[in-house]
Amino acid sequence: MKIRQILNNNVALVTKGRNEIIVYSKGISFRKKAGQSIQENEIEKTYVLDSHDKLEHFSYLLTNTDDEYLSVTNEIISFGEKFLEEKVNDYLYLAILDHIDFALKRARKGQFIQSPLTWEVKKFYPKHFQIGLYALGLLNRQFRVNFPDDEAVSIALHFVNLQSSRSQLKETVRAMQVLKDILSIIQYHYSIYLDQNSLNYSRLVTHLRYFIERLQTGRVYEDNDKELNSQVRKLYPKAYECVMKIRIYVRENFHMELSIDEETYLILHIHRVTNRTDREEEE
Repeated sequence: MKIRQILNNNVALVTKGRNEIIVYSKGISFRKKAGQSIQENEIEKTYVLDSHDKLEHFSYLLTNTDDEYLSVTNEIISFGEKFLEEKVNDYLYLAILDHIDFALKRARKGQFIQSPLTWEVKKFYPKHFQIGLYALGLLNRQFRVNFPDDEAVSIALHFVNLQSSRSQLKETVRAMQVLKDILSIIQYHYSIYLDQNSLNYSRLVTHLRYFIERLQTGRVYEDNDKELNSQVRKLYPKAYECVMKIRIYVRENFHMELSIDEETYLILHIHRVTNRTDREEEE
């Protein structure tokens, strides 16, 4: 493989056949020049990106960031692959390296983010959040910073859809925000804080997750049981009033109307979570 460009002492951009790839190994580029060869047995890790733009972006980052950043990126992703038992695509190296570079620049200025999705990521993606915490511990020790747990959320989200497109990750983040908004509507309507450890809360959140997924894909759950709907409206008027607020939120954000059955099940779940304890439910 011929060296096209030395990016730093540990990284080089090389040509392999008609393709350009990035190679990494400690000291692999030391005292070498463009045009010279690198042997396969010298290489510890290769990065193959699926577009020239991504390759250029990765090359730029590697040229303009600290050598240690890529080493830390490799360690984080190696931990993540073992923890999730899944191989990542090479784009994730670019995403994590980019994140670390920006996060450390912010940290040196005392600028730390507060994620609005911390609870949601902890709840629905606990393994990914653990990867984020591992990464934070590594960064805090190696670079003598003190990131809050919120930073782990951002790193975790990179792993959530590690083999998916950016648009899918965007939908995942949006779904978590919608979930948070609906839970806020319920708590505000009843002037209470819901017990996040209760069984009924878990049931509500599970229902809402599938409900939001249906909203995002334009599908509705519909049997048109008008009789049951009429009964629950009369039995649980406060829950019905709450669902009317959720109806407005859905209309404004998804340009959709709740079906009769979606409305019915939301009323039932909201009544249960705001009026029953787990013990009562089990009895």
